[in-house]
Amino acid sequence: MTDALVRVEKGQAGPEELAAVTAVLLARASAGDAATIPAPRRSPARWRRLERSAGFTAPHSWQG
Repeated sequence: MTDALVRVEKGQAGPEELAAVTAVLLARASAGDAATIPAPRRSPARWRRLERSAGFTAPHSWQG
């Protein structure tokens, strides 16, 4: 058994295809942190917690 960096699990890849895949993987690995996907920003909650609200809201208040 040979020690290969890339192994084809299904199908038959030619030398050109393996070279293309290897080039893409090496380019992505050498890019470092620039190739990582940034974490999504957290947005504020669109709901309110009732225990943090005042005990009474006026009947004419727009928040009720």
